[in-house]
Amino acid sequence: MSVHNNAMRWEKVQHRGGSGGPGVRWGHTCNAIRGGKLLYVFGGYGKDQCQTNNIHVFDTVNMLWSEPVMKGIPPVPRDSHSCTTVGDNLFVFGGTDGRRPLNDLHILDTSTNTWILPSVRGDGPEPREGHSAALIGKRLFIFGGCGKSVNSEIYYDDLYILNTETFSWKCVVPSGTPPSKRVSHTCSSWKNKIIVIGGEDSNNYYLSDVHILDADTLVWCTLNTSGQLLPPRGGHTTVGFGKNLFVFGGFSDEQNLYDDVYMLDIESGAWMKVLAVGEGPSGRFSMAGESLDPQMGGVLVFIGGCNKNLEALDDIYLLHTGLFKELERDERRIEKLSLRKQLKLKCQEQSTFSPPYEKSSFGSELDHDNTVYQPMPISTYVPSVTGRQNFYLNEYQTPMGKRTFQAKVTKSFTGGYTIETIIDGRPLRGVLFSNKPSFGGIGIDVSNRKVEIEKSMKNHLDDVKQTDNAPKENEVVEAQLEVAASEMKNLAVSGNSVPVEVSSISKPDMAPDVNAGNNAVANPSSSDADIHTQSVSTVMDQNAPFH
Repeated sequence: MSVHNNAMRWEKVQHRGGSGGPGVRWGHTCNAIRGGKLLYVFGGYGKDQCQTNNIHVFDTVNMLWSEPVMKGIPPVPRDSHSCTTVGDNLFVFGGTDGRRPLNDLHILDTSTNTWILPSVRGDGPEPREGHSAALIGKRLFIFGGCGKSVNSEIYYDDLYILNTETFSWKCVVPSGTPPSKRVSHTCSSWKNKIIVIGGEDSNNYYLSDVHILDADTLVWCTLNTSGQLLPPRGGHTTVGFGKNLFVFGGFSDEQNLYDDVYMLDIESGAWMKVLAVGEGPSGRFSMAGESLDPQMGGVLVFIGGCNKNLEALDDIYLLHTGLFKELERDERRIEKLSLRKQLKLKCQEQSTFSPPYEKSSFGSELDHDNTVYQPMPISTYVPSVTGRQNFYLNEYQTPMGKRTFQAKVTKSFTGGYTIETIIDGRPLRGVLFSNKPSFGGIGIDVSNRKVEIEKSMKNHLDDVKQTDNAPKENEVVEAQLEVAASEMKNLAVSGNSVPVEVSSISKPDMAPDVNAGNNAVANPSSSDADIHTQSVSTVMDQNAPFH
């Protein structure tokens, strides 16, 4: 039974300008980045009757093409490769350069448009094209494809897993009933499942079977499907959206190309033929497809491909599925979790990801246990915020318990400064002390230093209590932060606000800095003196976050 759903409709994209797009091509890949706002098209065959390694980016919001300049060493031109989105990075594997199959791995960091050639470990797949790839967690699964021996083609049914953090390959032999050797099939992921659909086997038969791999147990099973079954085919594209897989196009012989769309419900195993409103793409194979932002209404995009005359195509079509409402219902169910479970999930997310230093923070750092933190090599993976995965060159994670911030000196007194700042939108008030026995020419006996500091602290707290919105005494806490010790000399003490610049790696838009790391050097702008503090006593609102 076909499904004629008025909520599903085709739309041919008319881009508004820019570079003009990638032109005609087949055997390329298309990957959505930043929630589907950008589409990265890589590789393929067509424009100059040869393979390419160019990158074209389509802005789906403004309908504009661009061809950004890439840094790093790009892969050799190729088609029939796999390209998998891993956070903001694209993992390109294999394909063919037109003469031989390939098995190299390249990573494109789309945040910097930089190609990275990682140093891989383990025994990776044999050179191949027409294989498939899918991601579950940090594991990239590569299945099947076609290689070459001296005089013939080699079809594969092997399964490899790449750890996208360590770049280590592993060949696994799952149990159960695996798919037969095949090429030009598709591989999709859903929850902890890998779903293989169709393709062409080593006997040149076209397939329509569906196989599912449990990524946790590594067990293959064959999905018993129902409904209007998918006709056998290869060279199709499969795009996942929630629990549904959309299969478009492909071929079953040299003259029979498909222009149809079938939808598979993975949970029920039911196939449905979709009859969308509007004029859709013509019959084709070796096109690229991807899913865009769910907030756009479950939009799928299909780019290029090859027609029955073996001519490359350059058109772009959107399929509006109207399935975003189902996803919203799922989100509402998630929102009904108890507060305890929501808090637990939030804590797990925060403990998993910690932001790296800004790129200006290259160098090493000593933590409280004297562990030296050095810049990470290129082969080290750093998880970033919001679930994204990025590769940072010569950067390292912030040691726990340290925070670089900027503050304004509001008052100077015998023995130090009072400071004010705002961190994460909340006010913080503090006192910056010196541990040297002399300050600004005023002699302070070392044995009486503690008394002088406590007296200065008390005077400051009395001043704070008298200000508007000042915290009560029991709402004030002190945090001791150790910093490097050096000398102090020639400080001009006054009752006015003294702007102080402390060397740090923080934002330059505020004049004074206070670095709460291991090396804080204060330079009063009102004199040529250098202040090297040994300890900082920070007084802040109890609710003010400070890490």
